[in-house]
Amino acid sequence: MIERAQALGASVQWIFETHVHADHLSAAPYLKQRLGGQIVIGSHITAVQETFGTLFNAPPDFARNGSQFDVLLEDNASFALGTLEVKAMHTPGHTPACMSYLVQVGDATVAFVGDTLFMPDYGTARCDFPGADARTLYRSIKKLLALPPQTLLFMCHDYLPNGRELKYMTTVAEQRASNIHVHDGVDEDAFVGMREARDATLDMPVLMLPAVQVNMRCGHFPEPEDNGVVYLKIPLNAL
Repeated sequence: MIERAQALGASVQWIFETHVHADHLSAAPYLKQRLGGQIVIGSHITAVQETFGTLFNAPPDFARNGSQFDVLLEDNASFALGTLEVKAMHTPGHTPACMSYLVQVGDATVAFVGDTLFMPDYGTARCDFPGADARTLYRSIKKLLALPPQTLLFMCHDYLPNGRELKYMTTVAEQRASNIHVHDGVDEDAFVGMREARDATLDMPVLMLPAVQVNMRCGHFPEPEDNGVVYLKIPLNAL
């Protein structure tokens, strides 16, 4: 990514976080160090920080107001990206802070949907983390699927079901026609029942405990404790 940006001579304005990820450590601060730009996340990051700050018994110097990030976005906020306009759409459910980002490129609408929808043959994001909610996710997905049918949707993950090749882009029309969890005709209660039953069978992501502690701090490790050592905590009787 860095090499590509440098090869293009691109001026990086924004580094977008769709949410606090639970399966990898964010490289946003490293990208900012190398390329510049401001790190952006939805304003509901404060709810995530409150929930996980309490869970991990974070010290008083852990700010729970989102101040680790450069910009906190509200639903429907819009801003410039070069000559383009980006619009933020609050799409909670997987986490309270999830944001999708819509970009108008000529006559086409492009949406980066984070962890809401996956490719149609894999379905939707899990809703069993603290603060997550399947009913809320369904309503967020319906907002996305109300976009024009030809809207391009860029995925956050792809899990290669049945060994197929990696895919990362689909359309609203394709999702409405064939998403295995939420195609047209699947009502809210049916989705919630399916999602909650499926989530009950899923293991915790391998990197969730370190990832959340780092990512709720905008990709930074906790401050050293009074002995000069930096700790990542492992709760034994929670989660």
